[in-house]
Amino acid sequence: MSLSWIQRFFVSIFPASWAKSMEEDSRRWMLRCDCGFEKSIWDMGGIRWKARGNSRNYMRCTACGKRSWHRMYRKADGV
Repeated sequence: MSLSWIQRFFVSIFPASWAKSMEEDSRRWMLRCDCGFEKSIWDMGGIRWKARGNSRNYMRCTACGKRSWHRMYRKADGV
């Protein structure tokens, strides 16, 4: 999968160790639809690095096509 423009920008300006940390952290942050489908922020083309707290985002699910509130949460380490 190719990187989004925002991911390419930050990966290019940060040191390699920071870019790796940013990707790893962003892959732990997930958006979950009511239908059960979930996808990481990184896979959606976004970045969520060194963040705290859970939020909700109103968006269309790529699996069911329904617009609903998606819950954002951070998966536990080692899962």
